[in-house]
Amino acid sequence: MTVAASGPVFSLREIPFSYRGSWFGFSPVIAQKTYAPDVHLVSHQTGMHPILRLAPSAESDVTATPHQLTWSRADGRIDLAYENADTVRLRGRGLGLSLLAADPALTPFSGPYFYQDPVDGSFVFTVYQTGRRYRITVLAGQAEARGAQALGTAERGVVLSGEWEIAVEEYETARAPYARTDAFEQVAAAARAEFDAFTAAVAPWRSDRTPAAELAAYVLWSATVRPAGFVTRPAVLMSKHWMDKVWSWDHCFNAIALADGLPGLAWDQFRLPFDHQDDAGALPDSVTHSEILYNFVKPPIHGWALRSLPPAAEPEEIYRLLERWTTFWLTARRVPGGDLPHYQHGNDSGWDNATTFDPERVVETADLAAFLVLQLRELARRAPDPAAAAHWSGAADRMRDALLAELWTGDRFVARGANSGRTWSSSSLLDLMPIVLGDELPEPVHTALAARIAAHLTAFGPATEHPESEHYQDDGYWRGPIWAPSTVLIEDGLRRAGHVGLADEISARFRALCERSGFAENFDARTGEGLRDRAYTWTASAYLILAAADEARRERRTQTAEAAALTRPRTPA
Repeated sequence: MTVAASGPVFSLREIPFSYRGSWFGFSPVIAQKTYAPDVHLVSHQTGMHPILRLAPSAESDVTATPHQLTWSRADGRIDLAYENADTVRLRGRGLGLSLLAADPALTPFSGPYFYQDPVDGSFVFTVYQTGRRYRITVLAGQAEARGAQALGTAERGVVLSGEWEIAVEEYETARAPYARTDAFEQVAAAARAEFDAFTAAVAPWRSDRTPAAELAAYVLWSATVRPAGFVTRPAVLMSKHWMDKVWSWDHCFNAIALADGLPGLAWDQFRLPFDHQDDAGALPDSVTHSEILYNFVKPPIHGWALRSLPPAAEPEEIYRLLERWTTFWLTARRVPGGDLPHYQHGNDSGWDNATTFDPERVVETADLAAFLVLQLRELARRAPDPAAAAHWSGAADRMRDALLAELWTGDRFVARGANSGRTWSSSSLLDLMPIVLGDELPEPVHTALAARIAAHLTAFGPATEHPESEHYQDDGYWRGPIWAPSTVLIEDGLRRAGHVGLADEISARFRALCERSGFAENFDARTGEGLRDRAYTWTASAYLILAAADEARRERRTQTAEAAALTRPRTPA
């Protein structure tokens, strides 16, 4: 018996096969833009490391669904399913498999060592790159070991043939011998049920109108890891390809996508970077298993994001964390006597190489001030007493007024060098991001911004550099491609400013882009092709956020029409 296919079928070249909580997955992607001929077990503990190469004994087709990975040909097949976050089961019928160390070289400081454990007869790799062990326990059939106890460079691994079944585990130093409790069919069915429950929670509204919702849910579910190392909470990594970190603004979009259905997990996403807030109140640039980086920060969109999260279990703590993060910008990132904050590099903005930063890098920008206005408003809303609320409201008013007085020219926002004081404009969509203030902007300002945003709109969404700009690049990172976060922030601001038609169009085009091209880190604005990391969670979250909101609006319109029909006077027969 084989568990029937469930959910979307996807390419491993696009999305790795993994499981909620696991630190490893299965993919031919073994490094940035590097594709191996065979599927590999790739771990993300201490970084991205290919550990085992899975080579079938004959050429076969690979099929991936959320609960099961299958290699098949006319005369045989191999199935793989997760039993839990650190254990997978594999079985073969008529198709053999070699599980070999991805790295053949063992040195005193790198590579795999391979041996057969005399305690239980299992085969074990202990790998320097991750500092973890990978145990293969044979449950049925025969296994031939190669390179056991070999030193230096050698082929190391297990070769399986005929009918066979194994378990593969990732763990630290020792654990009890593996004991099978469920048949493979039950393991696969349980994995299917886990994913189905997650999808039902985060996308209960899905229908034929939202054909990418299930795959978006899988990208989030499969990129989630359990707490380990510096990752203090269950965390949705940006990807289980090479972008295997949590960056300190990416996490906000994942939190929002999870908020309605899984509020606890949503709060874990929001809180994770705050677990590493430094003494100055700054959030780290990024957090991953074995590394925390503070050399840059990310933009303060957290006040904006909090409006979409459910009530916090510890509201006073959330207020305190947000207060410290905001105060960092108001003290460490303002020129003495000035009102407007500055970035020290494009990386601080999240728009690393946007053309706004071409003239200078230490820059007062309109997007940063707008984000802080929203964050100050959120602090006022959450303040513990009227005096604190008044303090933050006044600070928000002053920031907004300075933004308009110092960076608005009458038809556009400019950037200003924090050291030089000179101003300039660019063709970057970043200059238009103050639209996030919505109706807090004067009508002429948000109307002018909306018109400029419309000029950035391609068939697939808003390009991050104007398509007619001399600086536009098809694969230029923030110098042209379409990105999920800018799309969601702009769509929300336009809607709150009353530009509903344009907001609807941006939402529709971006959702169609994801349905066509998946959940890439970014997209070619002219062709819609997915670029860079192809399984990026904030893109999947953006799709879920926009699709859920569109479905909710559709439902409200239906209810309004039904209510109007009930109250309409009937014409006598």
